[in-house]
Amino acid sequence: MEYIVAKKQSQFGMLVVVTDSDIIGKKFEEERLQLDLTKKFYQGEVKSKEEVKQIMMTARHLHLTGKASVAIGVEMDLVDPKKIIFIDKVPHAEIMNE
Repeated sequence: MEYIVAKKQSQFGMLVVVTDSDIIGKKFEEERLQLDLTKKFYQGEVKSKEEVKQIMMTARHLHLTGKASVAIGVEMDLVDPKKIIFIDKVPHAEIMNE
């Protein structure tokens, strides 16, 4: 599995967006919720799992979208499985490190 990683610096620290490469460029909707992975926000560089793990450790905020990306967050104890949302069966998690 490859991952698409976008890093964005803000006044509050580094935001890292990690998306499974096989769903990038798609849009998922369920009731009032939407994941629009066609937006520039999700566009980034292709990375391996090990690279993603290293980058995630530098982030203050994380947006993880897709089964594999969210699984890395759970594996690293960054994501509480009870706080994962699903939009059209696609898992998504957002984490803010204090």
